[in-house]
Amino acid sequence: MTVQKKSFLLFVLTLLLSIALIACASEPGSDDGEDDAKEEETDDDDASESEGDDDEEESSEISGDNELVIAKSAEAVSLDPAGSNDVPSSDVQENIYESLTQLDENLDVQPQLAESWEAVEDDIWEFTLREDITFHDGSEFNADVVKANIERVLDDDMASPRKFLFEMVTDIEVVDDYTVRFTTEYPFAPLPAHLAHSGGAMVALDIIEQDYEAMEDGEDPGSVVNENPVGTGYFVFDEWKSGDSIRLVRNEDYWGDNALLDSVVFKVVSEDLTRVAELETGESHIADPLSPSDYDQIEQTDGAGVQTQSSVSLSYIGFNMDKEPFDDVRVRQAISMAIDKEEIIEGIYDGFGIPAIGPIPPDVFGFDDSVSGLDYDIEKAKELLADAGYPDGFETTIWTNDSRERIDTAVNLQSQLKEIGIEVKVEEIEWGAYLEETANGEHDMFILGWSTPTGDADYAMYALFHSDNFGEPGNRTFTDDPELDALLEKGRKTPGDDERLEIYGEAQELLVEIAPMIYIHHQEYILGVRDEVKGLTQLPTQILQLQEVTLEE
Repeated sequence: MTVQKKSFLLFVLTLLLSIALIACASEPGSDDGEDDAKEEETDDDDASESEGDDDEEESSEISGDNELVIAKSAEAVSLDPAGSNDVPSSDVQENIYESLTQLDENLDVQPQLAESWEAVEDDIWEFTLREDITFHDGSEFNADVVKANIERVLDDDMASPRKFLFEMVTDIEVVDDYTVRFTTEYPFAPLPAHLAHSGGAMVALDIIEQDYEAMEDGEDPGSVVNENPVGTGYFVFDEWKSGDSIRLVRNEDYWGDNALLDSVVFKVVSEDLTRVAELETGESHIADPLSPSDYDQIEQTDGAGVQTQSSVSLSYIGFNMDKEPFDDVRVRQAISMAIDKEEIIEGIYDGFGIPAIGPIPPDVFGFDDSVSGLDYDIEKAKELLADAGYPDGFETTIWTNDSRERIDTAVNLQSQLKEIGIEVKVEEIEWGAYLEETANGEHDMFILGWSTPTGDADYAMYALFHSDNFGEPGNRTFTDDPELDALLEKGRKTPGDDERLEIYGEAQELLVEIAPMIYIHHQEYILGVRDEVKGLTQLPTQILQLQEVTLEE
């Protein structure tokens, strides 16, 4: 195995931590590198893990009598809803902010800050807002706030990676204090679902205004919101110790049913074995995620157990189509056909999840079960490589962050591609740099995930593959295909469900030919949970639901 670190120091620290862990923690299921695993992400991207920091072993004592501690593999990138598009950030934001709508466990749209809505015309949606709701700073939630928040996401100066969620909105009209109308460029059926996304979360108006003032003084967009996140949610931001933890406390003035916990801590614990050890000792109440290879160990642990949830996520291996030789469709198809996905799913993810044919999970609107992917065929892969001018293969790199499963997947791919003459170097990169550099197109191949929190094919495909969304919004493969763009645009603009299903079926068939990525699987989320934690649920979007969680002796 060839693994190159971006930082030699980080390598040494990680090695020392691993040695310490072997001495103090019991060994998980298997020590075989290809049997270890971890979560993917969505990157909303919705992609979703973080590199461990040097001070991981020096985390402060933060647990209280009624404080929930969640050991997370990833640190949030931003607490500004307009400033990120990753699951770790959304997981924290979900508890601070609220949106006009929300999705339930069946991905059906339900009221949240809006009590009702209707399409008054094909291209006009009217939302009636709840009254008497205040932000954490005591300011009022109303239609002006809604207008300011969505316009902020759409503001080019913000450069929000979530702009694609609302770019069809051409006008936001404040009808009265508690009624707001959205006019769209074309009929857009999924708008209520898009407004449930954390990118549509409502930030207090005064904080937005302060953020714009800071931008005028040369500060980065979102700097004020990120440092002082003020929403209407059932938890209030308390503190962020960079690289260590984020702490939230209960909102005693919440408009609905109060959270039952006094506080919750999202603690950065990037190493799988450390999360397992903290769960076993009770230092953390939840290990998120739990690796499939650690499943049996936690199931047999007194005082803890495993909780699983099917997902609307995709794990994938992407190609940079802007770089040779991945600008040649024959090369992309050859690599896709040379990878035995079952070997990865069974050997690394221990069978947790189902194979993916395309980007859309089965429970998401637009999924087409008639689409067939590229079959595993080594001889055909060799023929395609020879036709592309690489009869003896070539050398390349694949990037991953420090997820155990992603590293193991990269090593597995490295091994499998040797059979067709391709030599692959594996580079492990710190999470924040990983997102930035793949957004800038500095990679050859890479491993990431994507979650579809709206439950609609538009989100599953538009950000990932439309040429307007290169980089941070989601299109890190730099797919640029006019026919595909046209289909995705048509899917957005067509109001009828049957017509949309047909359009997205065509788009999925086309993606098989374009082969911008290898679709690995739709994973099953696995949490390690202490027995004293009651009332915890996790949505198919991966987001933890903490409002009704309690800690019992």
